[in-house]
Amino acid sequence: MTPASPRRPPYALTIASSDASGGAGIQADLKAMSAFGVYGGSVIVGVTAQNTRGVTATEVLPMEIIEQQYTAVAEDLPVAAIKTGMLATREVVTWASEVAMAADCPVVVDPVMVATSGDQLLADDAVEAYRALIGAATVITPNADETVALTGITPTGPEERAAAAARYLGWGTQAVLFKGGHVDQTGETVTDVLVTAAGETRFDHPRIEGAMTHGSGCTLASATAARLAAGDALADAVAVATDYVHRAVAHPAAIGANGSVNHLVTPPLE
Repeated sequence: MTPASPRRPPYALTIASSDASGGAGIQADLKAMSAFGVYGGSVIVGVTAQNTRGVTATEVLPMEIIEQQYTAVAEDLPVAAIKTGMLATREVVTWASEVAMAADCPVVVDPVMVATSGDQLLADDAVEAYRALIGAATVITPNADETVALTGITPTGPEERAAAAARYLGWGTQAVLFKGGHVDQTGETVTDVLVTAAGETRFDHPRIEGAMTHGSGCTLASATAARLAAGDALADAVAVATDYVHRAVAHPAAIGANGSVNHLVTPPLE
C-alpha cells in the first residue's frame, strides 16, 4: 500500500455568483485559481442563467445560507486571500464588507455591476453600499462603467484616471487596477494601470484583434487573488495576472456564439 503524500496548496476563497456557461463568475474564479496551483473555495451568492450571449435570469440565495457557507469555510480552512465578484444586492454587499474588514488576508474586490454583454448584475440601491467594501479592499478591479457608477468619473485619460483613483483611495482601498481594455478601444497596446498612494505601475500587452472577452474581469481578479494567496507582492501578483489574462484572450475558447477567455492557458502557449 502506498501512503498518501499530502500537499499544502495556498487556499483562496471567492464570494460571487455562478455562470452556467462556465466563462465567468464562480466557475471562472475557480479555474483561474487552479491554473496557479491555488486551492479555491466558494461562497455562492446567486446563480445566473447565462451564456456567451448574455444573462437571461438571476436568483440570489437566502442570506442565511450565504453566511453559513462562509462560516463553514472560515472555521476550518486557512483562507489566504478573498475575491469578491457578483454580490447582487445591498444586503450581500454590506455583509461582504463586514467579512472583508474582519479578514486577516488580502481582499480583491471586483465590483461587478454590469456583465460584458451589458446585462445589469447589481441592484440600483447597492451601489452606494460598495464604498465600505472598497474601503476594506487590498485592491479593486473596476471596469470603466463601474468606475462611472461608483465615482461619477469616466476614466478616459490620465487626469480622469487620477481623479477616480483619488476617490477610491480616499474610501480606503490600498490600490485600484484600471483595466485598459475597458477604456481605450484603439491603438496597438492595451495598458492596465495599478494605482496606489505611492504612484502608478503600468502593464502593457499587445491588443488582440477580435478578442473574446467573456469572463475576463472575473478571471483577472481571481488570478490576482490566487497570486496574493501564494505570497506575491501586489504589483507582482497583478503582473502575473495580467499576463495570464492576455494569454487567455489571445488563445480564447471558441465556445458558444461569442466565445470566452480560455482559463486553460496556464503555461505560455508557443
